[in-house]
Amino acid sequence: MGMFSTLRSVVRFRTYERDRTLRKLSKAADVGDLRTMAKKRMPAGCFDYIDGAAQDEVTAVNNVSSFKNYFFRPRVLRDVAAISTTTTLLGGQIPFPVMIAPTGFDRIAHSQGELAVARAAQRAGIPYSLSTMGTRSIEEVAEVNDGRKWFQVYVWRDKPLLKEMLDRAAASGYEGIMITVDTAVLGRRERDVRRGFSLPPKVGLETIIDGIRHPRWTSDFLRAEPIQFANVKGSSAVGDGSTPVTLSDYINSQFDPALSWSDIEWFRDNWPGMIMIKGVQTVEDAEIAADMKLDGVILSNHGGRQLDYAPSPIDLVAPVADAVGDRTAVICDGGVRRGSDIVKAVAMGADACMIGRAYFYALGAAGERGVDWVLEFLRAGVEHTMALSGVGSIDDLNRDLIEVRT
Repeated sequence: MGMFSTLRSVVRFRTYERDRTLRKLSKAADVGDLRTMAKKRMPAGCFDYIDGAAQDEVTAVNNVSSFKNYFFRPRVLRDVAAISTTTTLLGGQIPFPVMIAPTGFDRIAHSQGELAVARAAQRAGIPYSLSTMGTRSIEEVAEVNDGRKWFQVYVWRDKPLLKEMLDRAAASGYEGIMITVDTAVLGRRERDVRRGFSLPPKVGLETIIDGIRHPRWTSDFLRAEPIQFANVKGSSAVGDGSTPVTLSDYINSQFDPALSWSDIEWFRDNWPGMIMIKGVQTVEDAEIAADMKLDGVILSNHGGRQLDYAPSPIDLVAPVADAVGDRTAVICDGGVRRGSDIVKAVAMGADACMIGRAYFYALGAAGERGVDWVLEFLRAGVEHTMALSGVGSIDDLNRDLIEVRT
């Protein structure tokens, strides 16, 4: 009896979780685990669309690894009994310094797609951004999210279609637009080339075999309505949005390599709300944006999906913040995988970070509850890092906290 008494005193058996999704998420410790789960659940072509990047994918890797050059200088014996992660971004309070980045074709990860992410963003209280190339429409997202929303746009040739989308976004309560400026041409994404991957996916023998290997994803995909280019549905280039056109064909038909800063004025003339530009990769361009009195610059290399060997966003934060941080918001977009990454970026001068792949992996791994999980993981990580660093509020984050090692 003595042995069993001793065991009872130190052993507690876990309650069996009946819900498969929650059981899966209980085993996740970080974003890398969500990536592994998404890779297991999704067909290879769909996963590689999310996970892949341009050419040798050096920039995509560096976006993440560059955060490892930023070390903390924690202070001790500070009163951190009450940590506040709340901050102000673009005129409104948010519970921690994060925005949802726009990503195209969310429904290849899960049938709810953008709607799942928008609902999770509202629950977390953070701004949501919808991609022009989204698979749920401006209006559908607004129906499930009455919080802060942004609409991402490109500088397209088809200005009547652009104007129509801007009007729809304004009517649906989107507070601002972010103009993506790093896509004069589409990046060469060689994983997609190797797999012959297109969006929406073309169905062939390989697709059917891959679908059999991933029955849960396939069941979810087949029970849902067809994937469409929801925001451009009806345009002459895409038709009804349900035919299997390749992304590169459509994008290349719309982008004008002659785009310039003067194109930004067209948006100012046709949009009543705030404007940020996404894809700034030098101090010089950030200064031009600030001189144009844009509301924010998003330091981004498109997740490494455009120009390989582009600079990592975290490395741009300090010089850009020094140059224009008093005139425009500075957003760090790329490579965030932990709350500590967010703390590093804000300490270096960013107003907030945007996350893309982190929630896309979560969506692919466990749908909407996966997105809830990753947003709480990041929020808790910010709070945890601040407590261990001896910092009680976001306003107290500064470069004294960081040592940069190269």
